[in-house]
Amino acid sequence: MQSINHRDVIIVGGSYAGLAASMALGRALRNVLVIDSNLPCNRQTPNSHNFLTQDGTPPGEIARIGKEQVSKYKTVEFLEDRVIQGTKRGNNFEIQTQKGKIFIAKKIIFATGIKDIMPEIPGFTESWGISVLHCPYCHGYEVRELKTGIFANGETAFELTKLISNWTKEIIIFTNGKQNFNQEHLKVLRSLNISIEERKIESIEHSQGKIESIKLLDDSKITLQALYTRLPFNQHSSVPQELGCTLTKEGYLKVDEMQQTNIHGVFACGDNAGKIRTVANAVATGAYCGMMVNKELIEDKFH
Repeated sequence: MQSINHRDVIIVGGSYAGLAASMALGRALRNVLVIDSNLPCNRQTPNSHNFLTQDGTPPGEIARIGKEQVSKYKTVEFLEDRVIQGTKRGNNFEIQTQKGKIFIAKKIIFATGIKDIMPEIPGFTESWGISVLHCPYCHGYEVRELKTGIFANGETAFELTKLISNWTKEIIIFTNGKQNFNQEHLKVLRSLNISIEERKIESIEHSQGKIESIKLLDDSKITLQALYTRLPFNQHSSVPQELGCTLTKEGYLKVDEMQQTNIHGVFACGDNAGKIRTVANAVATGAYCGMMVNKELIEDKFH
């Protein structure tokens, strides 16, 4: 049985960016519905870092506190569901969920994040966010001066190695096949005693996500405590593109200085719209996005 409900704003995604946007809008007295499937991409990451006042707090606890605080604003409602379709209806938007509910809103905010594409290497997914890492600003201090791997090749591997060298000097690059560095890069890496391992990886041996060693196809093992990589990704939700939202060349939702996409009335914030994947940045872009949506609702009234 379908039901139709009207809101000022629907926020798709109720993690850090979505919660911050909903708080800004709740404080602006807007009727808001936050639809969230409760599956954040960092759900197995044990601790969040580089977030003032919350350094070392489990990300799930930050989200719990955030939702508890936002829930005090009576015009904000939460729904555990998944948005499967969005349609423009005149000046409004119609949103349909997996459970068959239909909602209408003046503005839409997508805070849906991105979905990392994991390589088919046993142990990789289980260690993701624990000892297989994407961001030294989030986790580098905790694995400082430990033997660390870089899972990448060519230009990406070189740039990531430069970055990680700030936290540790014991670095080995796993290209998982023939390396494709240029001669200048090879010269620099050799001068810094950074080795390149071309043999393919069979598995990551770990204990509850903490790497113990990298097992290669020839059954040899390399002891390691941390591994950094930059994975390819997809948008977690296809609904923005179905509404006509364009992506940047890197694959993020393209937004302007107000966090608005190319579709008027559709906004995006958090990981789906930018490269900086930290809880602090998600909160910052979400709060700003909520303010900009409220500003546009005000402007619409006086237009």
